[in-house]
Amino acid sequence: MENGDRPSVRPKMAVLTPKAIIHQKFGSAACYIVEEVREPLQNDCPGLAISLKRPCLYRCTLQLPELTVESECFNKKRDAEQSAAEIALLKLCIHPSTSDPMEISPWDDLTSRILYLFTDEFPIGTHPTCGHFRAALRRNGDFFGFIPIPAIAVCDKLGNICKSFDPLVEKNPCLAISHILKAAASLSESILTYEGGLWLRRQKPYPPEVLDSLKNCSPVKNIGLRVIYIPCSIKDAVEARTLNIASDGYYLDAIALELGLPDASEVLVSRIIGKSSSETRLYFSASGNLMLDCFNAAKQATDNCHFNHRATFLSGQDIYGGALMASVGYTWRSADLFHEDLTLQTYYRMITSKTPSGIYKLSREATLTAELPVTFTSRVNWRGSLPKELLFTFCRQHRLSEPVLSIETLPETSSKSQGSCEKMEDMGAAANSKSNRNDVSSCDEKSNKLKYCFRCGIKIFKQENLILEYMPKGTHKKQQDAVHSSSLTVLLWFNNSLKEPEMPLKSLLSSAAALQINIDVQSFQKEFATYQFLHNKRDSDKAEGGTALLSNGKTKSVITQPNEVCSSKMDDGTGVLLSNGSVVCISYAVSLVEEGEHVKELLESSLNFEFEIGVGAVLPDLEVLVTQMSVNQSARFHMESLRDIILAAAGDSSKIPSILSSESCHLEYDFTLLKVTEPLEDRMEQAFFSPPLSKQRVEFAVSYIRRSSATTLIDFGCGSGSLLDSLLDYHTSLEKVVGVDISQKSLARAAKMLHSKLSRDSDVAVPISNLRSAILYEGSIIECDSQLCGFDIGTCLEVIEHMEEDEAFKFGDVVLSYFRPKLLIVSTPNYEYNVILQGGNGQKQDEDPDENSHSQGCRFRNHDHKFEWNRDQFNSWASELARKHKYSVEFGGVGGTEGVEPGFASQIAVFRRMGVLQGESDIGVGMDVHHCQTVWEWNRSSSVGDGAVSSA
Repeated sequence: MENGDRPSVRPKMAVLTPKAIIHQKFGSAACYIVEEVREPLQNDCPGLAISLKRPCLYRCTLQLPELTVESECFNKKRDAEQSAAEIALLKLCIHPSTSDPMEISPWDDLTSRILYLFTDEFPIGTHPTCGHFRAALRRNGDFFGFIPIPAIAVCDKLGNICKSFDPLVEKNPCLAISHILKAAASLSESILTYEGGLWLRRQKPYPPEVLDSLKNCSPVKNIGLRVIYIPCSIKDAVEARTLNIASDGYYLDAIALELGLPDASEVLVSRIIGKSSSETRLYFSASGNLMLDCFNAAKQATDNCHFNHRATFLSGQDIYGGALMASVGYTWRSADLFHEDLTLQTYYRMITSKTPSGIYKLSREATLTAELPVTFTSRVNWRGSLPKELLFTFCRQHRLSEPVLSIETLPETSSKSQGSCEKMEDMGAAANSKSNRNDVSSCDEKSNKLKYCFRCGIKIFKQENLILEYMPKGTHKKQQDAVHSSSLTVLLWFNNSLKEPEMPLKSLLSSAAALQINIDVQSFQKEFATYQFLHNKRDSDKAEGGTALLSNGKTKSVITQPNEVCSSKMDDGTGVLLSNGSVVCISYAVSLVEEGEHVKELLESSLNFEFEIGVGAVLPDLEVLVTQMSVNQSARFHMESLRDIILAAAGDSSKIPSILSSESCHLEYDFTLLKVTEPLEDRMEQAFFSPPLSKQRVEFAVSYIRRSSATTLIDFGCGSGSLLDSLLDYHTSLEKVVGVDISQKSLARAAKMLHSKLSRDSDVAVPISNLRSAILYEGSIIECDSQLCGFDIGTCLEVIEHMEEDEAFKFGDVVLSYFRPKLLIVSTPNYEYNVILQGGNGQKQDEDPDENSHSQGCRFRNHDHKFEWNRDQFNSWASELARKHKYSVEFGGVGGTEGVEPGFASQIAVFRRMGVLQGESDIGVGMDVHHCQTVWEWNRSSSVGDGAVSSA
């Protein structure tokens, strides 16, 4: 390609239909007339009054300047048209192959298309490119009739033809211009090139009737179009400008003037960015170097440091120098010039939509509030675009191939079964209800059927290059859950990788491997190098007026009047501790505030915004406060301003940039909790039991604490601290309590709640006088850590069912062989009780639309449960652990009556260490691995927590 000849790349052969060949040779001179042909059926039933007709057939007449032909009758119009075209080709002695459609090389296709563009009839046609020809023929002066090559390379099919034999055109639009110039040079008898410029014009003048028809076009008014200028240097701010287009002018001439270029031929045009229905494109300079040598342009421009990272990131094409983003051009919809104003918000929303998190924010219309959830629990609880839709959108934004999804259907193994239904008949008798007996029978029948589970693999390509491949280990009971869960995993990995562009290669690979993701590092870095450079630059720079850009998206929150929120909850007793899986509804408003000047601009608001607790669907500060509030309670907090995300949310307000230039500006969030929908599991338990099962489990644990006179307690899988918080309301002998969990968000909520309760002034009504310290650890409860050893009592209430079954077995071994508490209380749902709980009406509104058709036996109580055991399975698990590790075990439960089928709703095992074993005093010694990190600690001596709370 460097020798100036035709491209050395082997061309792909374009397959053309007879109609396409006719169009190439005759253009609009070919006229197809299709008529309906109806033939009545012969009536075989004398006396029948109904008129019978055959199905409608179509016949096509093709009129060409040289001849007219007629096709046979066909069931479809297009078949009739193709037949007429084929007959015409035979009469014209153009003989396509009898076995294959006629083939034409892309290079010949390119030259034929250029010739067709300069035919007499093309300027008066309806193709969007015709608008450029009409503008050229209305122009006065030396450039009358000249067409800028960059315009037709993008607006016409010429660019796509060039891509068919040179894939590099996709990335570098200059290459298409080079190919068009070479093709035009071979047509010198018909096409004239302009020396020193990127212009084309036909040699023969247009007929007078063509020029006269253009004079009759409706006049166009002067246009003042709002556009966005993107400077080459990332240190310079993006700015809004006004583009003035004269009524008798050409819009590319106006753009050239705005960019400081001599004429329209030096304006390169990008592909459409944003919505495909828009005409939003980037316009930038074709420098002298580009015109002289398009093939070496990239290297020369890079050497001159003219690469425009922001514009390149938006378009996916190499752009050098300053760029103008404008929504203007000719369309199929009208012969008039289409134009639409753009704002800074348009630009920043486009930037935001390039990341998975940004796509989700925009889908929720909550740019400043929403966050991409880290977990997909169910379609019922999910709000906004589903993960699969988000992944497909992300790939389209970066011009990646559509993700390839592979669904595997696997039979459930016995270890993954939902529990036994063999005792369900007795359960129905105990409930003394005919409906319950029917439900039990139904559950029993369904449980005997072969059950299946699903997992979804994902592959993402760029053309033929594999960028990413993911195949999860875990499975799901429903196919759509598998698809969305896998899609979300891939989205989160992309999101985290783009947030940390300086991540070492080893860390990048390990983060992918931890999720069972395989990546082609070279392809990944090539596709996202521009974003990484852009991200690094933003991280090192300051926004206008000195407001720091926080590149990793983390925020520093300043919660105003936190005691007011918490005290009203604690004092009146109306607050409800929200558990993970709850769906809350809030109304909120986010404003940009400038302190001292009393300036406040509303940026974003919603009267009805729903999100799920515990999945990271909103800002951490917002979720922490919501979990401490009661319905109809309001709160407010402040946050540092992030300029890019603010401008993406802001409307067309001239005050926003001036406020952002102040160092004292911040975001102010005002919100009210309107409604709480608790998880299905909680609602079922509250409907059947009083007090609720959660409270009964706490009372069960407290009774053992009091009888044992325990002074230390550790809660394995403490979550948001509901058990620890409840224990503070009872007078016990406890002096030290510890909670450990793997979720930073849950621990942050627990810390806020415990800190508020423990830090209040001494009050005789609050029996916490014996407690001296409280600690929260972040870490896994199935990994050995000496910090978790040597406690009097360990609790693990409704936790193991959230693990995989093999992890539940590992937890049992670790806690009884290494941590070795004197007493261990473990509770888990009794699967046999589900048929009673699910006989109520509370669950109906939470069922997926596809739930009934895919239901396999009784459902789990919670979408996050990996398994649920019946009594035999739980007893077997606990008894074997006790035997192996020298513990005694006794069984009990809450919710239900002992000895009455189907047992307790929550089954409980109490492990008690048997005597003092040799070496017991050495428990935890020698285990130097401290994988658990302290996230919060409170000591009575200081009466103030040290504040080490992770905001996740």
